[in-house]
This record gives sequence, structure tokens and C-alpha cells, in this order.
Amino acid sequence: MFDLGVVSISFRDKSPAEILAAAKAAGLSCVEWGSDVHAPCRQPEKLREIAALQEQYGISCCSYGTYFRVTRNQPEEILPYIEAARILGTDVLRIWCGLTGFHEETEKAEIYARARKLAQIAAQESVTLCLECHPGTMTDCKEGALAMMEAAGSDHFKLYWQPNQYKTEEENCQYIQSLKPWLTHVHVFQWAGPEKYPLADGKEIWKQYLSLLGGPRKLLFEFMPDGKIETLSREADALREILQDLCSGVK
Repeated sequence: MFDLGVVSISFRDKSPAEILAAAKAAGLSCVEWGSDVHAPCRQPEKLREIAALQEQYGISCCSYGTYFRVTRNQPEEILPYIEAARILGTDVLRIWCGLTGFHEETEKAEIYARARKLAQIAAQESVTLCLECHPGTMTDCKEGALAMMEAAGSDHFKLYWQPNQYKTEEENCQYIQSLKPWLTHVHVFQWAGPEKYPLADGKEIWKQYLSLLGGPRKLLFEFMPDGKIETLSREADALREILQDLCSGVK
């Protein structure tokens, strides 16, 4: 039901080869490359090198993590990112929805119009654009995320999910339940406010999250509690233990 992977921005100081080697050692099957450091969209040769490394390590690209912003970029500016994603071997692109929370945003109508245009482009290009469920953006609450999905009105415009470290566990569960039809990949971490903790510390709540999410889904580690790439294997083992307990019905 679940494939385990990692988001490359977790290790911005490491090379693509180092990240792939760590992912393979941790038993992961996929990676989301970030467009800011590891996989810039207008460097096709570098992208092809990464694609070759993926084949070498037996790890696929499940998504392209862009820093395209719905509130800043014109919809047509997504096209170079789509081409980059194709070189990497994925049809899923993560995009951002600005730097203002839903309740503070004053230009909602313009943002909804851009979302509809982006959804049309995504459909024409046979890709899926996914907003990140991130604090301080239009999708920082279930009401904002639902409004975005309804405005776009397309199977090619969806959402990632991740727990909001500034909301309660109950609120995070409500987000899943309200938005589940639009949810795709999941960013995995155990945070409370600005503090980062090992995933094992959140075993029970992650069992609940994953039970509500269901599968099939990509579960992607985003950042380590200590920032070290060597910790990836430990976090992967913790997630596999959570999944094993979930599948066996252990409480």
C-alpha cells in the first residue's frame, strides 16, 4: 500500500549520488528531487545525470519538488518545470501557494483563477500539480485547501499532505478526512512547533494518520530530526515498524 522515499531537500548539502546511496541503504524506493539545489529545471544535462544515477541505484523519481508559486509565477512558467520532471521520470510536480495563510490572503479570487489555469495546463500536459499542505500558505487549513481544490476543479490539481506542527493531532486528522479525495504523496516527520523529534516518538499518531490516509501512497521523509543523512535508515526502520503494526492490527 505504501512506497517509502525521501525528499532531497532534506539534505541540501549532499550530492544526488550521496542521497541515492543513503536511500538505497535505508531500503527506500523513490525520491522527490528539489528544483532549488539538486535538480534545477533549466539544466537538462544535470537532470539527465540524475536520471542515470537513479537507474544505477534502482531508485525512481516519484515527484519533482518545485518552488513555483501560484501567487508569484504566471501559469505558463510551469512549463519548464514540467519538462524537467519528464527528464527525471515523473509526472507529479509539487508547487507552492504563496507565503500567506488562507485567512490572511486578500487576493483569493486571483489565486483561484491562476489555479484553474494551472489545472488546464496540467491536463494538457498529462501531469499532476500538487500543492503542499504547508503552514503559512493558502492550504494551511482544511477550509483553504478545500477552496483551492474546488476552484481548480481538476483531477490534475491535487494536494500533498503533512502534519501541521502548529495544529493539534485532532485537527491534522480532520484535514485528512476532509481532503482525502485530493491527497497524493505524504511528507513524513514528527515535529511539534519548531522542535523536531525521531519518528518513533510519534508512533501512535502516525498509525492513526496512515490508517486514515490509506493507500497506495508515497511516504516521503522530509528532513531528519538531527539533520544528518546517517539518520535516514533509523527513521525508515521506524516507519516500517509503524506500518507493520498497522497492518497486523497491533494497538
